[in-house]
Amino acid sequence: MSAPIITLTTDFGTRDPWVGIMKGVMLGICPEARLVDISHDIAPQDVLEGALCLEAAAGFFPMGTIHLAVVDPGVGSSRRPLALRAGGQCYVGPDNGLLSLVLDADDQHIEAVELTRREYRLSATSRTFHGRDIFAPAAAHLASRVPLERLGPAVTDPVRLVVPSARHDNGLVLGEVIGADRFGNLLTSVTERDLAAFERPQALIVETGGVPVGVLVSAYSDARPGEIGAVVGSTGRLEVFVRDGSAQAALGLGRGAPVVVKRS
Repeated sequence: MSAPIITLTTDFGTRDPWVGIMKGVMLGICPEARLVDISHDIAPQDVLEGALCLEAAAGFFPMGTIHLAVVDPGVGSSRRPLALRAGGQCYVGPDNGLLSLVLDADDQHIEAVELTRREYRLSATSRTFHGRDIFAPAAAHLASRVPLERLGPAVTDPVRLVVPSARHDNGLVLGEVIGADRFGNLLTSVTERDLAAFERPQALIVETGGVPVGVLVSAYSDARPGEIGAVVGSTGRLEVFVRDGSAQAALGLGRGAPVVVKRS
């Protein structure tokens, strides 16, 4: 059998040793694991950004992959540590909504457990670093073929974020900005599926924060340098961008800014 894959998504950054420590814990339990960094640059404590990152990446990994995600402003509180199986992959992280978009994926059977079994944690568990003491060991034991059910009791009510979605109203698609990437592209709640309701998506006009963006284009390069545009990005969500610049900086908009899509 091929070596198990464990991915890591955190808001820890790479200056401090925390990511490396988690990798050391996992390799001590499952030396054959292949560890893949998805991102450690999630904005601190930004659970929604972490959920969107996981949504964008997880589907491109092989069946059986274990995804370890730690964006955990409630570490040390009563929030539950969680592991779940969905769509042939496993996910480990805090029960704070970080796994919401996995839980809400279409046609998926979900099995979830609370990570309570002490034999699958480090012997000493701190109140400030559950990534090291609880989540990393759980991910490594799953990679070592420990059944999910052994890690703790079943959970039927995982916490879900209220993730904005778009709605249709009198021929308009109404959504909002839900995040921005490092290029300053504004990610929206409008999806490719929302736009499929129009017969000619290429003839749509986009507006955000009251600012006309223009027609929907098929690639960033379709806009002139410095020009604002809208495109369906690689994650299947509508993005507002500035060619060779930052829409976030140019428009001064952020999460919650309204987005309107209409026929030209």
